[in-house]
Amino acid sequence: MTTTSSPRTIDTAAFTGRTDYPLTVVTTIGPEGELSGCLAGFTTQCSIDPVRYLVCISRTNHTFDVISRATVLGLHLLGADQVGTASLFGERSGDSVDKFDGLRWHAGPTGVPVLDECAAWMAAGIIGRFDVGDHEAQFVYPIETRTGSATGLLTRANAPDLHPAHPID
Repeated sequence: MTTTSSPRTIDTAAFTGRTDYPLTVVTTIGPEGELSGCLAGFTTQCSIDPVRYLVCISRTNHTFDVISRATVLGLHLLGADQVGTASLFGERSGDSVDKFDGLRWHAGPTGVPVLDECAAWMAAGIIGRFDVGDHEAQFVYPIETRTGSATGLLTRANAPDLHPAHPID
């Protein structure tokens, strides 16, 4: 298979402007117990049997370094009104802020941080990682899933304009 890269000057809004996807808070715990989390806009189920997901993490995020040493991560779908949580994990950097300080969470399966307030969550084991441009894809399998108390779903289309703590150049 031959791959080509497209120049950044191509305007993809005609396609991407018509897509919508959930904003997902990704959490993890490093081998030394360091907690980290970020807002991920690129997550998707990629297999039915067995169930598998791709979770793409920006290489500029503090969480990228922690996930690169981790074996598990948590995926959290946010309720429609959880803009504050999306802002905390998307617009603040773990380089300077403890995102879990004052936040209600608990240690889930294998110790991964699970947010107490979300629409649904999944603890996932990391099978592999691969380059997808300015992000790295985490190829994961579900360990445990649960629904949460938040209602609705916060998506790219219904969220306010969030400004990443570490913008992509």
